[in-house]
Amino acid sequence: MSQGGHERASLQTLVLGAIGVVFGDIGTSPLYALKETMAGHHPIEVAQANVLGVLSLIFWAVMLLVSAKYVALIMRADNRGEGGSLALLALVTGLTKGSRWRPFVTALGIFAAALFYGDSMITPAISVLSAVEGLELVTPAFKPYVIPITAAVLAALFWIQKRGTGTVGMLFGPIMVLWFLCLAVLGVLSVVQTPSVLQALNPAFALRFIASDPAKSFLALGAVVLAVTGGEALYTDMGHFGRFPIRLAWYAFVLPALILNYYGQGALLLREQSAIQNPFFMLAPGWALLPMVILATLATVIASQAVISGSFSVARQSVQLGFLPRMEIVQTSHRERGQIYVPFTNLTLFLAVMALVVGFQSSSNLAAAYGIAVTGTMMIDTVLVTFVVLLLWKWSPWIALPLMGFFFLLDFAFFSANIVKIAQGGWFPVFIGFLSFTVLTTWKRGRTLLFRQMAKQDVPERDFLASIDASIPRVPRTAIFMTARPESVPSALLHNLKHNLVLHERTVIATVLTEEVPYVPVERRVDLRSLGKGFYRLVVRYGFMDAPNVPAALELCRKPDFPVDLRNVSFFVSRETILPSLQPGIALWREKLFALMSRNAQNATDFFKIPTENVVELGTQVEI
Repeated sequence: MSQGGHERASLQTLVLGAIGVVFGDIGTSPLYALKETMAGHHPIEVAQANVLGVLSLIFWAVMLLVSAKYVALIMRADNRGEGGSLALLALVTGLTKGSRWRPFVTALGIFAAALFYGDSMITPAISVLSAVEGLELVTPAFKPYVIPITAAVLAALFWIQKRGTGTVGMLFGPIMVLWFLCLAVLGVLSVVQTPSVLQALNPAFALRFIASDPAKSFLALGAVVLAVTGGEALYTDMGHFGRFPIRLAWYAFVLPALILNYYGQGALLLREQSAIQNPFFMLAPGWALLPMVILATLATVIASQAVISGSFSVARQSVQLGFLPRMEIVQTSHRERGQIYVPFTNLTLFLAVMALVVGFQSSSNLAAAYGIAVTGTMMIDTVLVTFVVLLLWKWSPWIALPLMGFFFLLDFAFFSANIVKIAQGGWFPVFIGFLSFTVLTTWKRGRTLLFRQMAKQDVPERDFLASIDASIPRVPRTAIFMTARPESVPSALLHNLKHNLVLHERTVIATVLTEEVPYVPVERRVDLRSLGKGFYRLVVRYGFMDAPNVPAALELCRKPDFPVDLRNVSFFVSRETILPSLQPGIALWREKLFALMSRNAQNATDFFKIPTENVVELGTQVEI
């Protein structure tokens, strides 16, 4: 095959993969978005002017917030190919280094990541529940079984995570292609019967709807936003498939299918007002209802899988960037480094999703909880990208600020409309967001204080080397002392010399650093330099999407003057026991939370893939 043929095959594969993974969340929004806007907690009369007005709002919300803001603009703001709130945060913190804006953008980025956890809990619950609810239209006898069936589907989804999703993921693309084709076909069949619905493409209908009753239209925005949930996933998953395949799939296939289906539902409502009970499933002819319920359930499982995988990725990024303690991260594929499984995150998501399904009982009730996390994240992304536009792309402020201000006002309008749903269930993502924010910032601040206290005990490298003389016995092995601070001598080395009165033939002081980029090339992975007297300083660099592996990094250091034989290497690892105190720094309750997180963190041996039989662990107590 020619090079062009290979490129076409590769592009087709990436586009198919993007359709299967990236668009699951926004692709299942037609299940509930229009229904909740017209018949949710703030019902709107099913009259022609209202239906056309709502359809116009949905169309222009999708075009402005997804097509224009995320796909056309924000997807350009990649961090070496990676997207998402933490990748964007890493990019912006680099741009604002030394600036008074840095604490502000750091707090915003952390809060966006915290809101994502709330979103990742609600999406599986509302998506699968809304699909299974279609069984009630097949026969009312199914109604008592909707919750148990939903719980069973979700339980199977979370259970399969530990086995890896690579095999199942191969089916995602074709299933989602079939899903979007069905959306388009059902929409076209309905629009052909009532072509007058296409008038709603004119933004004048949205403006008239807003002008006719500003209070009603403002409340409607809280449900219209359901049509754009998942738009931020296009940016988050950019690293897996690339910018162009996602854009191509969106503009050429996914966007037309979604709009056709929304307008098909609107056309149905213009013909039959009673269809408001479930306009999505009532688009299908009677014989196709059960197959559509099955297909919808598969599509929502795929949408949920994308969110769950995203939460695993955010958890790993948080650990690597120092916002969460070390935790078990399992690589489920030897070929795809993005396929991981995080047991703790999987368990917490499962328990939260089950609580939401049992507690809220219906997709309509869950819709009230949905939206705040998404609109909050969208608003933060707009602010962060403004820094990229001004500082990295060097756009004129006269162009950048009005444009980004327009997008921010749109985001703020949708966010404000969702704030009124706090009492109806919106409290849940807000609570999860603040809880996650507290955990992330407590760990980051606690680590800063811990390093500050330990630095007081450190001995400068020059002073330590000056004190080493030939009278100290040497043993014929290589010792590697792990330390988080690359500028000083670790306490483990000092304690070993003090108590054992010996040094190893070769002593390596090793530090693992995480850079604010997704991946660090292998050629930049290690930096080894000799300090003299048998001492070496080793710095191992990883990106926030890399999986640390210290033994593999050591193999890169193998040289004639520095032979590496892991069978003759001893790793010395410090384990700090945190003692909360009344010293100034952070509140005592946060010190206790930090101490609890530290005790339950995965040990460095397992996290860095160090053979346990080669490890000597030395403990020390530190007050913060």
